[in-house]
Amino acid sequence: MKKITVHDRFQSNYVYYLTEDKGANFEPDFLPELTPQQMLVLGIFGGKYMNDSRAEFPSDWFTHAKLSSKKDPKLNYFKVDASQSLLVWQEKGWIHPNDPRGWFQWYCRYYMGRRSTDDDRQIKRWKAMSRHVAQVQKNCTKGDSSCRPRQRQALLHWAYDARYL
Repeated sequence: MKKITVHDRFQSNYVYYLTEDKGANFEPDFLPELTPQQMLVLGIFGGKYMNDSRAEFPSDWFTHAKLSSKKDPKLNYFKVDASQSLLVWQEKGWIHPNDPRGWFQWYCRYYMGRRSTDDDRQIKRWKAMSRHVAQVQKNCTKGDSSCRPRQRQALLHWAYDARYL
């Protein structure tokens, strides 16, 4: 078990433990198609994500990541804005205090081996995104990435590989 202490803009002296091996022992019904590193390299959240928390995660996650000090949708894989603001997430009650940046922060920590009391809720939220996969498949020609780019970009934000739907 490895202890992680977080010091960034959102958390100071937040401690958690890695109890599983990196990228292993996920819940059986949680099957993300992309790793956090792959997501960052593809381009998510307009490049404005976790810029001040790199020390918490492996440096190779950021080697080819598309990051920016200001949100820039052109950095997203589908070149569109598909995000709601953190304020919206907070107002809707989607933010857990352990992960004040939201689902992707939870997923990064889960991927690294942290398990928490919020896992079931977050996995349910991830599963709910599958309806968007079905909508893209129903309404788009397979491989036509110009069809429903916002929906595809949102799927990338949730570790669904929407490039080839």
